[in-house]
Amino acid sequence: MSDQDVQMETNDQLVLIAGLSAAGKSASLRNIRNQENWFYMNTEAGKKLPFRNKFQNFRIADPWEVIQGFDWAMDPENPNQPEGIIVDSLTFLMDMFESQYIVGSANTMKAWGDYNQFFKTLLQDRVIRFGKPVIFIAHVKDEYDEKNMETKTSVPVKGALKGNGVEAYFSCVVGAKKIPIKELEKYGSDLLKITDDDKELGYKHVFQTRITKGTTGERIRSPMDLFTKAQTYMDNCAQLLLDHLHEFYNS
Repeated sequence: MSDQDVQMETNDQLVLIAGLSAAGKSASLRNIRNQENWFYMNTEAGKKLPFRNKFQNFRIADPWEVIQGFDWAMDPENPNQPEGIIVDSLTFLMDMFESQYIVGSANTMKAWGDYNQFFKTLLQDRVIRFGKPVIFIAHVKDEYDEKNMETKTSVPVKGALKGNGVEAYFSCVVGAKKIPIKELEKYGSDLLKITDDDKELGYKHVFQTRITKGTTGERIRSPMDLFTKAQTYMDNCAQLLLDHLHEFYNS
């Protein structure tokens, strides 16, 4: 397959789940089906998932190991090719690249170019050629934009990637959040189940799927018509999101 062929293709099951710390990002993976057939690449110094799971866990000590993981997942000699891959988190992965390959480099200009190319190789080549569900988890950072007088929320990266942002490489970006029940009840989403426990707590961990009036500074995005206005919030369930994407592209 040529580079041009790869660039013309997409992976319709590629998702970025972004949010602040303790927003329910990793917890959203708990209902993934056939977990034993998924690769879970942990870049966060061996941080454990907040639930019991059967994922094939790989602790990433070097960013290139993620590329190698995708290569192994696609290797025809691998008898156990996975159904999907999770990278948790993209933020720590890029920080790792900076720490190991840029800091102290004799040629920082080339090193930052390698940083940019590493990301593009991962997203525009390996993820696309894998062609199966891929979930990236990422942390976000708030920055106040004085010119537009609003808070901008995005996944922090450096170098040339900072301009467009990593979100530009994903067609589906959802925000993991903790939202008051009163706000959620305004929408009546069929992708959202509010339990008695949620009502007692007064809030629920959810995915925000569409930009609202109060979140114009965020980089949440999805294909047109993937989510209705009523579906602005949905359960923070990665499997539900993947099922919704599959139905959208195959209906």
